[in-house]
Amino acid sequence: MKRDFKLRDAALNTRKVISIRGRNYSVAARSNDYRTGAPVPSIIVFDVNETLIDIESIAPFFEKLFGDRRILREWFNQLVLYSNTITLAGYYETFFTLGQGVLKMLGTIYGIAITPADVEQLRTLMLSMPAHRDAPEGLRLLKEAGFRLMTLTNSPPDANGSPLERAGLAHFIEQQFSVDSVRRFKPAPEVYQLVAELLKVSPSEMCLVAAHTWDTIGAQSVGFSAALVTRTGNAALPIGGLPQPQAVAPDLTELAKRLIALWR
Repeated sequence: MKRDFKLRDAALNTRKVISIRGRNYSVAARSNDYRTGAPVPSIIVFDVNETLIDIESIAPFFEKLFGDRRILREWFNQLVLYSNTITLAGYYETFFTLGQGVLKMLGTIYGIAITPADVEQLRTLMLSMPAHRDAPEGLRLLKEAGFRLMTLTNSPPDANGSPLERAGLAHFIEQQFSVDSVRRFKPAPEVYQLVAELLKVSPSEMCLVAAHTWDTIGAQSVGFSAALVTRTGNAALPIGGLPQPQAVAPDLTELAKRLIALWR
């Protein structure tokens, strides 16, 4: 079946005014896939930790300290839990500071002495995690398909370069955004709205790609589309009353192919 490009182009060229934080912007109206009426995002916003870069690379550090590499997952889950806790309670500390504090908390729980050198080593490791092997190819496919690529991370900016830069992925990315700008962690709505505000687009023009369902739900709550890459230990949450991702795949290369098939 041939596509009606005139109909599609007309949808893409429509403009409207949106209001974000009391400021009005003229943006492209929600583009619709003429076959389904669904929004057609042109901007892909990636989560970074675990989605693009591999947190499993830190597992040997936890094995050395606790004798069990699986403590990595407990640490990361507690890190996410307390990032949400302090956001809801109205506090803020950076993701790295919080990660170091959670390490010391786990040391207390397990009776393990955590030294200042251990705390500093964790920060160094959080800044230098490698890219997932499938990430470069997935990013390349999406960029070549014409999507604009951004990142939105819980990690704060660093004067010596972002984790994404150290992982060798920054050249694929047009802009990198951090929750540090609003001092609230994902999935707080303000975090995703910030990206729309700074890019001067409507949320419907964007799709969040993440390895965590709590992140995709947060983005969808403000009007993003969402896609889930099911890294180890992650899956969709099959509850009918909650938004589901438009695409799900086990790695970023396959997810990119599915997004291209959907929207290009």
